[in-house]
Amino acid sequence: MRMNIAFKLMQKVKERDALHKLKGYRDKAETINKRDLREWNDDRLKAESMRLQSEAKAGTPLDKLLIDAYALICEAAQRTLGMRPYEVQIMAAIALHEGNLVEMQTGEGKTLAAVMPAYLNAIMGKGVHILTFNDYLANRDAEWMGPIYRFLGLSVVALQAGMSLAEKKQAYSADITYVTAKEAGFDYLRDSIALIAGDTVHRDFHYVVVDEADSLLLDEARVPLVIAGEAAPTGHDGTRFADVAKQLHHEEHFVFDEFKRNVYLTETGSEKVESLLHCDNLYESHNSHLLSSINCALHADALLKRDIDYIVRDGKVELIDEYTGRVAENRLLPDGLQSALEAKEGIISNAGGQVLGTITLQHLLSLYPKISGMTATAQASAIDFEDIYSLQVVQIPPNRPCIRIDHPHKIYTDKEAKLKALVDEIASVHATGRPILIGTSSVEESGVLAECLQQIGVNCHVLNAKNDSKEAEIIARAGEIGAVTVSTNMAGRGVDIRLGSGDAKQADVVAKLGGLYVIGTLVNESVRIDDQLRGRAGRQGDPGASRFFVTLEDDLILRFGIDKAIPSSYKKLKQDEPLDEALLRNKIVHIQHVIMGQNFHIRKELNYYSDMVEDQRRILFQDRFAILTGETPMSPSEQRVRLFYIDKFWAEHLSYVSYIREGIHLEGLASRSPIDEFHKRIIQEFEQIPAKIEEETSIMMEILGDSNNPSEWERLGLKSPSSTWTYIINDQYAQKALLAPDAVGPDIIGAITLVLKPVFKPVLSWLFRAHRWR
Repeated sequence: MRMNIAFKLMQKVKERDALHKLKGYRDKAETINKRDLREWNDDRLKAESMRLQSEAKAGTPLDKLLIDAYALICEAAQRTLGMRPYEVQIMAAIALHEGNLVEMQTGEGKTLAAVMPAYLNAIMGKGVHILTFNDYLANRDAEWMGPIYRFLGLSVVALQAGMSLAEKKQAYSADITYVTAKEAGFDYLRDSIALIAGDTVHRDFHYVVVDEADSLLLDEARVPLVIAGEAAPTGHDGTRFADVAKQLHHEEHFVFDEFKRNVYLTETGSEKVESLLHCDNLYESHNSHLLSSINCALHADALLKRDIDYIVRDGKVELIDEYTGRVAENRLLPDGLQSALEAKEGIISNAGGQVLGTITLQHLLSLYPKISGMTATAQASAIDFEDIYSLQVVQIPPNRPCIRIDHPHKIYTDKEAKLKALVDEIASVHATGRPILIGTSSVEESGVLAECLQQIGVNCHVLNAKNDSKEAEIIARAGEIGAVTVSTNMAGRGVDIRLGSGDAKQADVVAKLGGLYVIGTLVNESVRIDDQLRGRAGRQGDPGASRFFVTLEDDLILRFGIDKAIPSSYKKLKQDEPLDEALLRNKIVHIQHVIMGQNFHIRKELNYYSDMVEDQRRILFQDRFAILTGETPMSPSEQRVRLFYIDKFWAEHLSYVSYIREGIHLEGLASRSPIDEFHKRIIQEFEQIPAKIEEETSIMMEILGDSNNPSEWERLGLKSPSSTWTYIINDQYAQKALLAPDAVGPDIIGAITLVLKPVFKPVLSWLFRAHRWR
């Protein structure tokens, strides 16, 4: 009772603080709007921009320049694009400059709002990055907003994957750079293995605005970006293990955990595998490679579903992002799982090459001294943003009230009844001419539903990972009269569906029909994903509606125990009509929040592993950078030698870390903390690196003598890899395997880690430097 009262009091305090903050933003926005610059000619506006740049570079605090700068942007936007920011956009821009995470509903103009803080922070001459979701959006936004920046004397470039070294250098030296988060990360990794200072492209990080922030800061945050040596066939005999896995049967040979995240051999299954592989005890240490390989093969066969988790296209396995439904470009599964999946599909694996460097998006973003972000769905994960990034969520009210109607879920007893109800609902609404957007769970489901609609004469456009190249074209027409668009979650982010596709007369007709009708064929684990789909309708005060269709046989119901709250009389019931049970709807919403809490703990658990490796990387690469740039004096030959061996032993260290990580969870069986053991082992290994570098450098310098001839360096192998490639490790499977919902260990470990880390990191740094070059 007391805890409940305390919680309500805390909520009231937060709500009061939020209202107070919004009032401050509104007051500033009103002041900015009163700065009427319409009488100024272009030359005077440009002169004002030059004055602001001079003051910023002279040290005047940006907060003192904000009102003048934002008033200038408002007028420049009107003259160049015919767009004057709304008051709420200016409020959002103020919150972004203050380093907040801004929640703005779809269609409220986040792209224009971001221009104001980007301009204000760029006039210092240190550069600003605006991180987008994909190359298309980076290019679109840079071209769209570019005239404003250029009118005021600033440079803007959209960096695209595949650009040359010189083009990337130019892009990062611009005042404002629009770039995807992954490409900025890959370029950082390439810089980290450069042997010549002139081959680096990034300058010091300054300020970043993260678009679609919940996706990049949470969903993608733990995704490791990797740079590796030339990829080559692994030689892994995956087909052998794939054949064995196909001969194993559920219950008899293997079982799943409670949430179907992991698969385990039974005793009978182990004996079957030993027989098929002609080996002795599978759990003996000398058979560890066999156990690892069969576990990967079994996971690929039993848990990874074609057209749900991945597609096969042009002779390649392409993973599907579970949050967006899009193909996850250049993404691979960790360890041997990628090879196992390719073997399952009869595809020769080309995954391989030594890992030269890696960084997660979370650690990349932590390199920026100042960070802000914007998205349409932030409040549901406010605790995560505050805990991980110290970002406060600020909800900006819409320019026009949202009048979208979000209908309660329709819940059916079985999948057949749900599919029939979906088809009937779509056909009925389509007959009126009202446009419909249907969000499905997978490529497979989108195809099945589209086929059913075709059979009853309802033509539809299908948007999924198999035809993602047509996304912009399909979405552009999704608001037209009579349009029916069947999509995966990819239509739930980074798009803006206009009623009538921008045609005023058609938009008026669609509005009278009720606006866009959004249908979800299931609820997702994350409330944010559902909200993204809902947000396709009701933009800028437009009418619209949404409804989710659920069945008692959906994975979310079965995997997370909602079925235990279902009356037993319903479990055997088969009926076409929906169940009218408020209890079920409430339980579904509750379990979504429970799962989001689970995922929060999983992210923290992963941090305990990866943060130490990142600390080690920063310590080592601080020294590497000093050598590369000449801060640490040496001859050119010694510079080349030391850089080469730093990279060599760091790559070996990453290989060791990966090896330790694979089996560290087994320490729990011996009543030891896996995280403590992991930290202990990688610290001991890291402490050996300086001595190894010094020893190898001394030997090589004796061989080189006084030679500073680059051709001699090349002859002795002191060069970068002949080719490198970058990819992303799909870590969702590792994440899901880490933590059961009622686990408490990580919280205790986390508390200890948070207390000790400020002390531990300087000690780690001191230990490394104490060993350095002696």
